Amino acid sequence: MQKISHFKLHTSNFEDDFDCSHALRLTGRQWLLVGAVLLGLVGLGPVLWQRVEAFEPGPDYRMPYELSSDYWLYGRYSRQLCRELKVLVVGDSVVWGHYVPPEETLTHHLNELVGVERFANLGLDGTHPAALEGLLRYYGPALCGRTILLHFNPLWLSSPKHDLQTDKEFHFNHPDLVTQFAVKIPCYKASFSQRLRIALRRTIPFANWVSHLRSTYYDSKDVQTWTLDHPYDCPLRRLTRGLPQPAGIPEPSGGTWVERGAKKASLSWVTLDSSLQWQFLQRTIRLLHAQANVVLVLMGPFNEHMLNPSDAAAYHTIKSQAEAWFQKNRVPYFLAPVLPAEHYVDASHPIGAGYARMARELLEQSAHKAVLTGR
Repeated sequence: MQKISHFKLHTSNFEDDFDCSHALRLTGRQWLLVGAVLLGLVGLGPVLWQRVEAFEPGPDYRMPYELSSDYWLYGRYSRQLCRELKVLVVGDSVVWGHYVPPEETLTHHLNELVGVERFANLGLDGTHPAALEGLLRYYGPALCGRTILLHFNPLWLSSPKHDLQTDKEFHFNHPDLVTQFAVKIPCYKASFSQRLRIALRRTIPFANWVSHLRSTYYDSKDVQTWTLDHPYDCPLRRLTRGLPQPAGIPEPSGGTWVERGAKKASLSWVTLDSSLQWQFLQRTIRLLHAQANVVLVLMGPFNEHMLNPSDAAAYHTIKSQAEAWFQKNRVPYFLAPVLPAEHYVDASHPIGAGYARMARELLEQSAHKAVLTGR
């Protein structure tokens, strides 16, 4: 009995100590205050951060390659460009200029030819048409009443895999941008809960802002994980280092396609009528038209030198059908001419001289020049 009583005594003391611990108990009024602070952070945090984080894109600016998934910054950049009344050049890595420095991109050469900073690079690496449609729908609503040069890369039709048609799961670029429910993408196998989480997150500015902070300052990790990897670094100090500069991507070892051996490739083109990526390009054009934009589609360039005769015939059929659709729907378009073989790095990326030639030939057509320059 004495031992039992002794145990009860110590248990009672432990309970007393727990009641007198450092636990913080809030009153109803204090909980309301905490709620108000949190709501203010969620609602005003993204807006106030734009006043804190310096973002002054100069000539030839493009999204930093390492921030290709920072859609919040892309939206901020697009809003700023719309206030400057520039022609927006939109597309994938070909527009971005994957193998050239900023001063050799398509937009740079267009600006050089017209003599003013009229064109802005809104390209984003890896944005196939299915991703680009989502990027503009959810992160580019400010693109209203503008002139847009919309790039379409035929590479995305060069195989069922590139066209996202394969039934086997395929991890493609920018899955968070593609439609989660409206159009079925056979190779996209995300669960319903994952799709719902993505669909909700991209409509919430606070969630996109938090993703921006992770991508830019914490190596795409949440703060807790980052502090475990950097136990002696202050996480708040990371926020003072600023945005990275948009550096270029070096050319691949071996140089251009010709310098690497100029080998032919065997492709498996999908038909235009069955193509998912072509369907998403059409959705993008309709979206931009609904926002009162003037759209000029740039198709190509594609390295036709690497095609065998049967693949070349299939590609020419695709070009003819695309041209017929543009004409039927009164969409201005420019089919990029075939560049010299030595101007290609691979199937679709030119070197700087290739971009210069494209810009020159685009502006040589008076109708396109009038659309793009207003002259």
